[in-house]
Amino acid sequence: MLAALVFALLCIQSGHGQTCSEGFTYDRRARQCIDVDECRSLQDACRGDMLCVNQNGGYLCIPRGMYNQPYRPEPPAPPELPVYPDTSVGFADTFRPPPPGPVEPSYPRVRSTAPCVLGYAVAEDGTCNDIDECELNSHQCNPTQLCINTAGGYTCSCTEGYWLVAGQCQDIDECRYGYCQQLCANVAGSYSCSCNPGFILNTDSRTCQDVDECEDDPCTHGCFNTYGSFMCNCDEGFELAADGTSCIDLDECGFSEFLCQHRCVNTPGSFSCICPPGYYVYEDGRSCEDVNECDTGNNTCTTAQVCFNFQGGYTCLDPLQCELPYIELSDNQCMCSAENPACKDRPFTILYRHMDLSSGRSVPADIFQMQATTRYPGAFYIFKIKSGDEGRVFYMRQTSNVSATLVLSRPISGPKEVVLDLEMITVNNVINFRGSSIIRLTIFVSEHPF
Repeated sequence: MLAALVFALLCIQSGHGQTCSEGFTYDRRARQCIDVDECRSLQDACRGDMLCVNQNGGYLCIPRGMYNQPYRPEPPAPPELPVYPDTSVGFADTFRPPPPGPVEPSYPRVRSTAPCVLGYAVAEDGTCNDIDECELNSHQCNPTQLCINTAGGYTCSCTEGYWLVAGQCQDIDECRYGYCQQLCANVAGSYSCSCNPGFILNTDSRTCQDVDECEDDPCTHGCFNTYGSFMCNCDEGFELAADGTSCIDLDECGFSEFLCQHRCVNTPGSFSCICPPGYYVYEDGRSCEDVNECDTGNNTCTTAQVCFNFQGGYTCLDPLQCELPYIELSDNQCMCSAENPACKDRPFTILYRHMDLSSGRSVPADIFQMQATTRYPGAFYIFKIKSGDEGRVFYMRQTSNVSATLVLSRPISGPKEVVLDLEMITVNNVINFRGSSIIRLTIFVSEHPF
């Protein structure tokens, strides 16, 4: 049976070398592709009792029993020549030229008993039907090749994803040619594209499209989509947790002990400042301001008492009661008359004053001023702390001939109440006079430094 396998591909010439299609080889002298005689170059090109016949670009394997001699098509019959009578012998006869000699055929000739050409077989109805060499497994294709039946023969080819190399079908590595946009995995006869995390494969099975992860709400607070990924952000007062998606409260109070003047309380996403009793939070939300209970009326003083406000609290002052031999000169001053013998060597007047002082105030600090209200010619004045300063926290600094300032020399902590007797001594050598006056200063030291 005749099996036809013909490849009619042109030679490809490049700048670096010359290659030819399967079944041809490049002749450097002729500078062209010439046919390869597979019947000579291949060992056992045809199996069994098959005869190898070389063809241009391939070869045929045909049964030896179907051929007995080379065959050439019969030449056309010569035309009939006219008949002439021979008069030389005296009787009529016919003359024909001798027939031409036999022509030697140049290729195989099928026995006259075979009514069909190669690749066909006689059917029951006497017609010639094509023989499917692929179905009968009578083809000569390699195991890696695909047999394709044709009219009167067959063709050996490679399936999709393979190409013919040295007579064998080898897999094409499509990944080398950038078939995929991102990830490519070569498989036998094909390839598979995939995408990096954060992308999905498009319907063309080659390109990748960014996934908007924010549509699935992966973040606790805010989400920002990026190319191939996403980022989570948090509301004010929160910070991103280690998992990158959830938010945890930010403890602002742990940042600084000076965030609030008194005490900081952390809240979800924020913080708040609180103040001790006797204070309220100022407009800035951080500072503490004293509540003046005397002005607001939020105090327990009676009508006979005087409300005195100080930082963080208040006190109710009872009406002035002068101790004998002193008599009340005004609502805050007692006097001991010089005419009274009991007043000898006693201060002439005692003036009552009150002030507040913040705990931990920076030192030195001028906190109170004392001054002579009456001046006498030839007199001079001496100022000193007569009593109440056992801890030596204060001292008097004379600022002029008639005045002095009380100075806080050491820090003092509260809450406490300090009573100082500040004495002003008047000396007049002209009239030989020496006398004194007292300011009884009550200092309310607050508990807090504000």
